[in-house]
Amino acid sequence: MGKEHINSTNQSPFRKYSESFKRKVVTEFEKGGVTKGDLQKKYGIGGHGCIVKWCRKFGKLSHSGRDEGKHGRPLMDPLQRRIKELEAALKRESEQRREAELKVLAYEKLIEIAEREGIKVKKDGAKPSES
Repeated sequence: MGKEHINSTNQSPFRKYSESFKRKVVTEFEKGGVTKGDLQKKYGIGGHGCIVKWCRKFGKLSHSGRDEGKHGRPLMDPLQRRIKELEAALKRESEQRREAELKVLAYEKLIEIAEREGIKVKKDGAKPSES
């Protein structure tokens, strides 16, 4: 698999894996049907973040936006990223629609109260004439 090395700071052993081995693990993980934990046990991989790092480096997980000044971790799959963008746009539109509906209800209530008080209100959207 790879050579064992001793880390001089805490004297705990760690392994250095070849790129071909890392790619093999990433490919197996991306095919599905196996978890990161399963792969760690199967190949004796230490550390809880190794496979994730390998997936970011060698797999389908895209980090193209990282060099463009974007902050945070981009979504892995461009299709998933697009889905999230569309969901966010739909949510904004839905919130705007709800806000408009609440305004209409408020205006209708205002007109109802004004008419009850004897104030004439034009309801066709035209500006009232000044007399």
